[in-house]
Amino acid sequence: MSLGGIVDAILGKDDRPKVKGRVILMKKNVLDFINIGASVVDGISDLLGQKVSIQLISGSVNYADGLEGKLSNPAYLESWLTDITPITAGESTFSVTFDWDDEFGVPGAFIIKNFHLNEFFLKSLTLEDVPNYGKIHFVCNSWVYPAFRYKSDRIFFANQAYLPSETPQPLRKYRENELVALRGDGTGKLEEWDRVYDYACYNDLGDPDKGEEYARPILGGSSEYPYPRRGRTGREPTKADPNCESRNPLPMSLDIYVPRDERFGHVKKSDFLTSSLKSSLQTLLPAFKALCDNTPNEFNSFADVLNLYEGGIKLPEGPWLKAITDNISSEILKDILQTDGQGLLKYPTPQVIQGDKTAWRTDEEFGREMLAGSNPVLISRLQEFPPKSKLDPTIYGNQNSTITTEHVQDKLNGLTVNEAIKSNRLFILNHHDIVMPLLRKINMSANTKAYASRTLLFLQDDRTLKPLAIELSLPHPDGDQFGTVSKVYTPADQGVEGSIWQFAKAYVAVNDMGIHQLISHWLNTHAVIEPFVIATNRHLSVLHPIHKLLHPHFRNTMNINALARETLTYDGGFETSLFPTKYSMEMSAAAYKDWVFPEQALPADLLKRGVAVEDLSSPHGIRLLILDYPYAVDGLEIWAAIKSWVTEYCKFYYKSDETVEKDTELQAWWKELREEGHGDKKDEAWWPKLQTRQELRDCCTIIIWIASALHAALHFGLYSYAGYLPNRPTLSCNLMPEPGSVEYEELKTNPDKVFLKTFVPQLQSLLEISIFEVSSRHASDEVYLGQRDSIEWTKDKEPLVAFERFGKMLSDIENRIMIMNSHKSWKNRSGPVNVPYTLLFPTSEEGLTGKGIPNSVSI
Repeated sequence: MSLGGIVDAILGKDDRPKVKGRVILMKKNVLDFINIGASVVDGISDLLGQKVSIQLISGSVNYADGLEGKLSNPAYLESWLTDITPITAGESTFSVTFDWDDEFGVPGAFIIKNFHLNEFFLKSLTLEDVPNYGKIHFVCNSWVYPAFRYKSDRIFFANQAYLPSETPQPLRKYRENELVALRGDGTGKLEEWDRVYDYACYNDLGDPDKGEEYARPILGGSSEYPYPRRGRTGREPTKADPNCESRNPLPMSLDIYVPRDERFGHVKKSDFLTSSLKSSLQTLLPAFKALCDNTPNEFNSFADVLNLYEGGIKLPEGPWLKAITDNISSEILKDILQTDGQGLLKYPTPQVIQGDKTAWRTDEEFGREMLAGSNPVLISRLQEFPPKSKLDPTIYGNQNSTITTEHVQDKLNGLTVNEAIKSNRLFILNHHDIVMPLLRKINMSANTKAYASRTLLFLQDDRTLKPLAIELSLPHPDGDQFGTVSKVYTPADQGVEGSIWQFAKAYVAVNDMGIHQLISHWLNTHAVIEPFVIATNRHLSVLHPIHKLLHPHFRNTMNINALARETLTYDGGFETSLFPTKYSMEMSAAAYKDWVFPEQALPADLLKRGVAVEDLSSPHGIRLLILDYPYAVDGLEIWAAIKSWVTEYCKFYYKSDETVEKDTELQAWWKELREEGHGDKKDEAWWPKLQTRQELRDCCTIIIWIASALHAALHFGLYSYAGYLPNRPTLSCNLMPEPGSVEYEELKTNPDKVFLKTFVPQLQSLLEISIFEVSSRHASDEVYLGQRDSIEWTKDKEPLVAFERFGKMLSDIENRIMIMNSHKSWKNRSGPVNVPYTLLFPTSEEGLTGKGIPNSVSI
């Protein structure tokens, strides 16, 4: 400071230039779930005075004696600006004034220190009229805890993207130090204010301290149970097994550590979901048992099931209901129990029965849901007959199919089996090899009896699929080495044979729902994407363009995955509701052995399953063999739009392959992702080397596809199709009724009751419907593909223009989807149940809509 400036300061005069700023934040009491109605006005003065300081960091001028950027004098929040309309309820805008020195240069970052007692959520800082520069915007969106909680300063960077080598010298050390802080030291229990992203195996799926029957294998870190890594929490080991991590006690079960910035926002409906799921699986379990004890133990007719949606089930009075109301807020109780204040248990009518209450039972709808239902990613083209197993015959004996020509020949519209195969008309839904290795143990459970299944289908001239035969297999009673005991069922629509055929389709649906939930959905979206979230935060600075590209697609993923480990994958979750019971997560680990990252690209997946062939003359380079395949048709459009956007974005920042190869952060990110995040796959030859712009484009496109469109297609149809459990049952309590049995005789007089007793047990149904209904909703603050939560997410104009083009492409896709859905010639887009295919419709309204592609795996 000059001598005159010193004199002015002594005399209380300060005529130095000033730079004004606006800080937008939200206080903790507004964001707390329990205080969601609190006013931000209360205690607003607590943040004024010298409670929050900000120091600008020059992005163009170094310290005289070092490489770090020059620091401004601290400035403090000054006043609450009430004349600015907040974008979100609860936001508060404060002014801040910085002394300006013309020699300071352009601010590129700032340090914030919170001397208040509580944390707050910092949304942004905007500097207006910076001399010789103009406006500078800092997107923050982060929790800031009291300064004493941190080992290093909290730093935020301006919304300008830089490759590591292009970062202004004054900011480089700050950029590097921030990544070091996010990586942590790999030790100790992580607390809520820690910002550490680290890896751990799935060693918290059981609770061996409760007894041996509650122990579960560790997933990840072994050839027997390979698995993607999850976020480390550092909780204490269990006493019974020091290799397993202890679980939080029930009252704290939702407080499992994830970095605070990865937690749900206060508006997100998942705040209700987390409490609701825990309530469903813990508090409500004895309640539902009491309900079932006070009503018939099973549904007696389909009318009883329909009453859940049309009339409601009267809740019995008693102490169990008071126990619920005493422990759960009224809003959550309404969400889960769907009570209307009159003691009725009632749910919204699922789409699958809105138009026609029986069309779900048709063979056409059974086949259509393999192309347009909640799990349209398994069907493949049959290329050999009879189907062969890939299971090791030295361990499992002969596992090849017993379906013969005689079973199907009369249903091929005059074609022979070989002709049907050569003309690409035979398809298979194959659940055999993934189920059989665990089936003997699964069927030892008292709660479920299942089969390994194969379903053959014929592609008809009207592009619909006609089921030809279903093979149900059990392990040989004399041992695995003797192969299977199999029986083949063919379509029938009358008498006991017709009932048996409905049973066969239901056993297939049970398998498909289990594999859908455990593999297609949980493993192939939730679990596989988490290592990308962790590695990105550990190695790609917020300044890195690829971090800016991918970050929206990681929103809330670590949070929902952590809650799933606490509530869904343990006893009372998957193990209660899906046919593999306690072996559910083992099954998903077995499936991970076959996971190949490049094959997660939609075109590659369709080619692998044989439902498409390469064709350079086709719009996407492949030609579908099932033209009316809604998931694939709409998916390819979405895939192409994502690829186009990513290509434009990457070309802007990477001018050559060499810039990719020499990007130090990018290479460290990819190396750790392979070797740590997906460490059990680190030696696979199929990993891209990430040394070219094309490899970078392809990898980012796959990541965004998995996190957004793939997850949406697999998740948001759950209630539409499985909210009515007779259509998509998750359990089978008994094996197929055999001639001479009581159940077989009952089929002759009351087949519906036997069906419901076998596939729709009342207790599990109430739990499942509750979970599907809550988890299939969209939050009011959801951010969809082609949208960002901040319009100023980057300063670079070319990427912003390219992103606008991406949004326009998605809007055009929406229009095409609506047009195709309105054409009756596309039979698989609505089917007998008249449910239009909208699961890949990019946008949605709030609530239970059966459409919309959120940016991330957030529910």
